[in-house]
Amino acid sequence: MNAPLPDIARSGAAAALLPLNWVGMDGIALRLADAAHGCVAARASVQVNLPRPAIKGIHMSRLYRLLQPHADAAPLSPDALSRLLRAMADSHADCGSDAARAEFRFELLCQRPALATPGLSGWKAYPAALGAELDGDGCRLWAEVEIAYSSTCPCSAALARRLIADAFRQQERAATPDAVYDWLLEHATLATPHSQRSQARLRFDIPADAAGWELAMRIDLAEQALATPVQTAVKRADEQAFAALNGANLMYVEDAARRLQAALAGHGLSRVDVRHQESLHPHDAVAASQLS
Repeated sequence: MNAPLPDIARSGAAAALLPLNWVGMDGIALRLADAAHGCVAARASVQVNLPRPAIKGIHMSRLYRLLQPHADAAPLSPDALSRLLRAMADSHADCGSDAARAEFRFELLCQRPALATPGLSGWKAYPAALGAELDGDGCRLWAEVEIAYSSTCPCSAALARRLIADAFRQQERAATPDAVYDWLLEHATLATPHSQRSQARLRFDIPADAAGWELAMRIDLAEQALATPVQTAVKRADEQAFAALNGANLMYVEDAARRLQAALAGHGLSRVDVRHQESLHPHDAVAASQLS
């Protein structure tokens, strides 16, 4: 029972003498601590490079053990993630490793108030990720978040307005204020513009000396720019308020991408990907900008 166990990763010969850019694990389950939101369930991906062709494999247990102290012990700060990558590379110095990368994917829960009903609120989940990569040029950190919102097509809205206006012109009742009001109550939905649930994926460069990731602040700025984020708890007054926001914020996919770029350019935004899941077409409308 005391005999040493075989270490095939170190003693076995590689089938082909070739270096590998990344070797490690993906989908590791753990909990991340967050100062504002408590613990969140996450999936981690950790890898190091394997530049020495003759070495058969790395010791993945070393990476796993380095990762565990970051599981819900304390919030994962940019500095802590940078130190984790350096420890990962150092743990495989005997393999020649000098690069490492890590990514943590989770859902950030934020409580959102109703648009019009006092005291009414609900929880919204935002898919998010924190990541970093270490190589000879240093450590680069990033954060990513996805935001769901509603988009109403400007062209469709204009076409719907035209149909309603033409129908009103053909009606025979006297155009008194009361008559117009009654006609609109009955016919204002003669044609309706198409709208759809839409997604924006935002990626941010995070300075290595940043105190935190500030995801909630960036989400707030993005939702303010879009003006029509999807809602949680709603009553009829809230649904009416949401309809008004959609009517006041008609936007193509290009408009949404530009709104986000303008609102977040000073907050480390490095990439914008916007997708409108069209209700008119069986395909999606997309727009993207690579800023850095």
